[in-house]
Parts: sequence; structure tokens; C-alpha cells
Amino acid sequence: MSSALMLMATCSNAGKSLLATGLCRAFARRGMRARPFKPQNMSNNAAVTEDGGEIGRAQALQARACGVPPHSRMNPILLKPQGDSSAQLVLRGRLHATLSAREWHARAREFLPAALESFRALQAAADIVIVEGAGSPAEANLRRNDIANMGFARAAGVPALLIGDIERGGVLASLVGTTALLEAEDRALLRGFIVNRFRGDARLFAEGMDIIERETGLARLGLVPFLPEAARLPDEDSLALDARAAPPPSADAPLRIAVPRLERMANFDDFDPLRAEPEVDLVFIPPGAPLPGDAAAVILPGSKSTRADLDFLRRQGWDVDLRAHHRRGGHILGLCAGYQMLGIRIADPDGIEGTAGDSEGLGFLPAETLLQPRKTTRLARGRDIASGCEIHGYEIHIGDTRPHAGDLPPMLALEAPGSRAHGMTSRDGRVSGCYIHGIFASDAFRRAWLNRLRPGVAGALAYEQRIEETLDLLADHLEKHINMEALLRIASCAEPA
Repeated sequence: MSSALMLMATCSNAGKSLLATGLCRAFARRGMRARPFKPQNMSNNAAVTEDGGEIGRAQALQARACGVPPHSRMNPILLKPQGDSSAQLVLRGRLHATLSAREWHARAREFLPAALESFRALQAAADIVIVEGAGSPAEANLRRNDIANMGFARAAGVPALLIGDIERGGVLASLVGTTALLEAEDRALLRGFIVNRFRGDARLFAEGMDIIERETGLARLGLVPFLPEAARLPDEDSLALDARAAPPPSADAPLRIAVPRLERMANFDDFDPLRAEPEVDLVFIPPGAPLPGDAAAVILPGSKSTRADLDFLRRQGWDVDLRAHHRRGGHILGLCAGYQMLGIRIADPDGIEGTAGDSEGLGFLPAETLLQPRKTTRLARGRDIASGCEIHGYEIHIGDTRPHAGDLPPMLALEAPGSRAHGMTSRDGRVSGCYIHGIFASDAFRRAWLNRLRPGVAGALAYEQRIEETLDLLADHLEKHINMEALLRIASCAEPA
């Protein structure tokens, strides 16, 4: 049986995903067959796997760090919130059901066998599996039905580490308090702790590390300094958007691109390559703020609930702003749900997203969308018709968008499955839409699209190369500040599941 190690944290967004990603790359560089695993995830930032499944974006990045294609078994249970109290349940990569929050909490333990089966399959082909928890393991009121943290660790016999985020403050109390709240059997699985995102002189926190070690009885495994370059990697948690919304204008980035921050926005990592371009000022526009009048382009993002977010968009007055933007000569691009919104009508006769009914679209493109239970999840390759540049990405959507016959040219020509036209572009070339996520990671297409907005934009960034370099930088950082040999010893203590 291969080694395994589970990363838990005192709270959400404490850096579990990032540390797991760095460990995956570090162990892979040592020649080990490392694999990522997250039993239960909750995110609307998803990726498509080679086996046609759907997993959390973080696990796809971790697979890349390991040097292997992502697979649905790496995240067997994915919850995709689509309203205030319901979520799609994606099981082993496929849409399984839509459940209310109450239904999920009542039934969660039913899906533990599926998580364990996927975990064992990964173990069989790996030297080490890096398991990521979700939220905090100290939610005692939720422990009975937990399968994401200690519930899984106990069932699988996996030793665990506890991560504290010092940037939030109160890291001593959070680490000591979390440990104290755990049941004795759960606490026995904790073998060490890591303090993450430290800034300053590490010698000044030496006493703090002593206190945590004394009060928890856990081994100190690392004090990890904040790594600014880690922001180059895709984020899974929408909390990261708070730091990105509406930054001040940059004199060095004259090309402004605006993205309205929809209430149920999904796959926001679509915009990371644009955000990384030095000549682009990408701004996420928060609710209540107008779309900027100086934007060269507005991109309507994906959404977990198209009709609800279309209504949300109108309540902000962004539909009026979009029309003014277009009259001024601005460009508009719709991705996935954003593409659906740009059409004439969105029909949901079966109530797939909630209440059954129709919604009037924004009317920029002559197309109609019918939402249906069948979910499309597939990788995509092809070319941008306007520039001829190759693109790659993936589709995750419910519904089909039908252009009015013969009205407008498609935006893309896709290679698989078969050869097919995809998306739509207006006759003036300034409004386009498609279902393909991730297209801006294709360097040639991104440069061509930016130069369509403003000729002469360099767009010299090699995005995929930058991701690889950042993964290596992150692995170097963890090798320097974490006791990796101690981690491997702890991981080797994994009990047969």
C-alpha cells in the first residue's frame, strides 16, 4: 500500500490547496509517483478530465504538478452551488443529483464508499497520495456526517497535518483550539502542524512555534513564508476574487478589460492569463458599480445559474452599460453562461436551474438556448476563425445554444468530436460568444484577441510556461521551509484502508 498524507486547516482559504500543489510537484521531482486527492470539494471552478469527468480546478492543477493528466477519481465528490441552498452533486465526474443543503448533510455518508473506492484506486498506482481536506475539521456539529475531513481520514486510515494561516491573526488560538475540539480518535490521526503565510523575521515567531507544539502535542513541520509569486497560479476559492475586484487603474496597463462579478460566477480562472498580461488592466466589477466607460472589452463570465445571474446583471444596470459600451465601439465576449445571456432567449421548461420558465436574453446575438438535464463535459481543441489561431480548452455546461439559421458566422472551428462550428460572432466582429473555457491560456489566440481590441498590444506572455515555472518555484519554496523527510515518514504510517 502506498503512502498517504492528508492536509487539513483551521479554516477555509488557509492555503491547503496551494501547499498540496507544491508538495505534489516536490515529490514528483524526486521521482515519486505522486497523486492528488480530495474526497469532497465545493466549488464552481471546475475542470474537465481526460475521462470526460468533472473535478475541482485545484485537483486539476495538482495533477499537473504531479505530471499526470487529471482524472475524475482525484475528486470523486464535487458540490457545485447553484443557489442559496442547493447544489449540483457531481459523483465520480458525472452529474448525479441536485440536492438542498439539508439533503446533502443528511445523505453525505452514503457517498463515503465512492470516495474510498476512488482513493484506493489512486493508491494502487501511486507512491504517495496527497489528500486535501475541506474547510475545518473542528466543526463538531457536522462531524457525524463528515466525509471531507476526519470522517474520511478515519475511514481511510490516513495520517493528517494541521495548517494554520498566520496572516489572518490568532494562529496560536486557531491551531490549539482546533486540536482541542477534535474527538480523541480524530486527534490521534494528527501528526504535525504547519504555519502558513508568515511575513517577517522567523526568529520573532520561534516562541509561538514552541507554544503550539507544547499545547497541541504535534510536531512542528514548517513555518512557510508568504510567497507572492503563488498568485500566478489559478485560484479555486471565490474568496480570492475579493482581492481582485476593481483595482485602481494602472498607467502601465492601458488596455482595460472589465468582467462583471456575477452572483453565481463560475470558472473565473478563465481570466488568469489576461490578468497576467502586463499591458492589460483586468477588473472584476463588484455589484452596485457601473461597467467602466473606458473598457476596451467586457467579458460576461460563466455562471452556475444562468437565468438567475442574468436577472442579477439587469438589477445592477449592467445591461444598460453593455449597450452603451457597444455603441461606443467596445467589444463584448460571452463565455459559457455569458454566451447564453448574449442571445435572444433562454428557456428552462423543466426547471433545471430552479423555477421553470423563459428569460429574455440581452439580444446581442441571434441565438436561443434550451436548458436540458444532459450535461456536456469534454475537452476541446480547434481554431479561432477570425485569426486562424489554435485554441484549447474545455466545455462544462447544461443546455444547447442554437443560432438562427444562416444569420452569423461561428466564432470557433472545433476538431473534436468531429469537425464542427462553434459559438457565434456578430457581423461587425465586436460581439462573440462560445462555450469553451480556458481559451485565453492559448498564447497565440490571446495575443490575436488583444490586438483586435487595440493593435500593437505585445501580449508576449507565455502563460503555460509561466505556470510550470511557478509550480517549480513553489516546490523549491516548500523544500526550503518544510521538513520534507518528516512528512514522508508520517505519510509512510498510513494504515491500509
